[in-house]
Amino acid sequence: MNWITNFVRPKIRAVLDKKKDTPDNLWHKCCGCGQLLYLKDFLAVQSVCPHCGFHERVAPKTRFEHLFNDGDYSLIDLPAPKDDPLKFRDQKKYTDRLKAARSKGDVRDAISVAYGQMGEINTVIAVQNFMFMGGSMGMAVGDGIIAAAQHAVAEKSPLVIFTAAGGARMQEGILSLMQMPRTTVAVEMVKDAGLPYIVVLTDPTTGGVTASFAMLGDIQIAEPNALICFAGPRVIKDTIREELPEGFQRSEYLFEHGMIDMIVHRHDLRARLVQLLGLLMKRPKAA
Repeated sequence: MNWITNFVRPKIRAVLDKKKDTPDNLWHKCCGCGQLLYLKDFLAVQSVCPHCGFHERVAPKTRFEHLFNDGDYSLIDLPAPKDDPLKFRDQKKYTDRLKAARSKGDVRDAISVAYGQMGEINTVIAVQNFMFMGGSMGMAVGDGIIAAAQHAVAEKSPLVIFTAAGGARMQEGILSLMQMPRTTVAVEMVKDAGLPYIVVLTDPTTGGVTASFAMLGDIQIAEPNALICFAGPRVIKDTIREELPEGFQRSEYLFEHGMIDMIVHRHDLRARLVQLLGLLMKRPKAA
């Protein structure tokens, strides 16, 4: 009997066929500088590259855990609108697209709303989820903003919204465009109650979201290098056929031209919001 064939080869094959104990997703490649980052460390710094400072997009759950005191919060139940009111179909059925998006996480649509304490202030926070169909604004997002505003008024709490959207959801047609006035009215309801409304613009904030509730904050904050616009720079460049300024429609450009109030690094965001909410609610931090 051949010792290599009957003993060595089966041992080697067993090792090769054995399921790997090491997961495949240990590393993350930075979208800004291309540096390979150990995923666990990258998530620990809120998905901000330690080399170039690039701010990656994050899910609502991650936002809530880092914003509320000790990560303690309660999700607000949002109404569930009709999934496919227009029976829309392009390359796929709209219902199939929704099912595929929902299968990737535990969210029903492109917005999540939570309630909890930030510092000493009970606060309502709504976060758009770009990972869900590009954060597009349909009826579910409109209903989410309205629910967040109603909860803020009922609890006499400030409202903070984190925007991240590719615009209106085309599969809902005119119904998606109707969310622009609906969300604007919701924001005005909060302001009429004398409550602060703060917007944090993240990458990207575009289209109908920018043209409605995203630009109505009492204070407009943006994360570094976020794209903030109605029509994107490529569309504008192709339309006017001229070279655009460097960094056009990025946070820094908008800040220089007075469109936003401040740019805040993600690591400093919670502290800045706690400070602003304390001032706006007339509860300055104790010395």
